[in-house]
This record gives sequence, structure tokens and C-alpha cells, in this order.
Amino acid sequence: MSGLTTKVSYDHGGGALITVQPGTPLDVLDRSSVMEMLADAGFILLRGFAASLNEFSRLVWRMSARITLDPARSLHGGVAQKVDAGLDAIGLHCENGNSPFMPHLCWFFCERAAAVGSETTVCDGYRVWDALTPAAQRAFLDRDIVYSRHVEAAKWKGFVYHSLQGKKEIEDITLVDLLSLADGRSGTVIRASAGGSIYYEFQVPAARKTLFSDRIAFANSLLGPSYNYEKPRITFADREEIPPSLLSEVVRVTEAMTLDIAWQNGDVLLVDNTRVMHGRRAILDPCRTIYNALSFIR
Repeated sequence: MSGLTTKVSYDHGGGALITVQPGTPLDVLDRSSVMEMLADAGFILLRGFAASLNEFSRLVWRMSARITLDPARSLHGGVAQKVDAGLDAIGLHCENGNSPFMPHLCWFFCERAAAVGSETTVCDGYRVWDALTPAAQRAFLDRDIVYSRHVEAAKWKGFVYHSLQGKKEIEDITLVDLLSLADGRSGTVIRASAGGSIYYEFQVPAARKTLFSDRIAFANSLLGPSYNYEKPRITFADREEIPPSLLSEVVRVTEAMTLDIAWQNGDVLLVDNTRVMHGRRAILDPCRTIYNALSFIR
């Protein structure tokens, strides 16, 4: 990727920063080179490009094998979704990490940066895992965690509709279609509930191998949001509550490892969603405009 300046570390905590001469198109980015850098850095901030919402969408399509979405958000151009989950701070999480449909990659595009604060946060699960005490590591290695909650009909049917690429009208979608998408995903229970909603349980390790490596990362949604959804119940797989002391250690360690992305207009952020958790500081400037996209690479 000639003509690009790469800073090996976005900050002392990792990541990568790619800067270019103003006006450089996103099309100059080579997919294999970007993925190789992502495997090493965990997240990449692209700065200085001539980025627009359409160009961001094209980049996501070009770098991905399949696009997915959050059905609770509005969709723009078939790829991007406006980040509109209120103004409060949001805890660290993997996008859709509390469901069996967690994507590989999480993308962000800053159309309008905040005048003050309102940063997106990132936290490398490799560094978190290495910083946890041996007792905490054993606790999370010995037992998976389980997320369980209800999801209303409009949201799960919207997800299925998009996943089927419009091959079936939304009013014709049934629970069988959702079960087909979840087929083969171990640790997943889905059943019908009241009013067309569904109830699901999703069992998964809190610390596990990543998209690009067998190295263990602490990457999950234990601290994450539920702005547009029912708050999930999160326990160990045997339904024992996670001890407050263990959660307190997770909070303390992740807070020490968290970095802020101070947005500039036109920035693009690419995150390995299987390794790096993200969140948000409280939005102090409601004119901030950020778009999100979710995808798989295989």
C-alpha cells in the first residue's frame, strides 16, 4: 500500500494508525495487506482518506465475504447503520457478542466528529487476558458463560430477512428460518415465546481463540449495553452467578487497558470483533454522527 504512512501503534496500548495525504481514496487499500495488519494490531484507524458514507460502504463490501446487521438500527445503503443508542456511556463489548451471530469485523465511519468528548473506546482482549490474575483466568477457562433473554418479533425477523438477502418476505419468515441460521452453532437454544418473540440462551467462552490466532483473548459482552434490547441475564454455564469480586477485577483491568478513539471527520475504524472490545464515552455533543457496519470475512 504505497503512499500510506503506518504508525505501528495507535497509542501505547496497541492498534495501528494509517494516515494519507488528504483526499486519498479508500480504494487504494489492499485487502490482504489490511487483514494482515489487523491480525497483528487488533484494530486499525484510517485517517485522512476521502471517505464518504458511500465509499465506506464500498470498502466494507470489498473487504468482506458477507454483511450482517443489528436489526434495531436503521440501515443506510445496505451496509452502514447509524449509531443511535442514546447519549450515555456504553460499556465494553463485542458487537452482537451476546448472541450466536457475532460477526468477525466491526467497522465505524465518522461523518461528523464531536466538538468535545464522545470518544469510542477500544480494549484489546489479549492484553486484558494477560493482566488478569491466575485465579480469574482459571475461573473463565473452567466454565463458559451464558447469555439469555427475549427478543421481540420485529427484531429477530428483521435479522433473518437481511440474512436471507430478501429471498423471503418478512411477513413469511418463521422460527424455522431463524433456527436454520443457527444450525450447527453449539451452545445455542432458541424457542418461541409470547407475542411472536423468541427466547434464546447462548453459551460461549468469555476467553477464547480469535479470528486470526490461537492466542487467548478476553473478548465478550459481560460489560456491554442493551440499549435497544431486553437486558440479558449473564451467568456461568451451570447457571451460577458470576461473583461480584470477579466482575470487579474485570472492570478494573479493562479500565486500565482501555484506549479512546478521538474521532476526526472522515475517520474509519476497523476492529477485530473476536479480539478487541469496544464501547463509548458519554456523548457530550449530540451532533456527532457515526455509522457502523458488521461483516464476516469467511
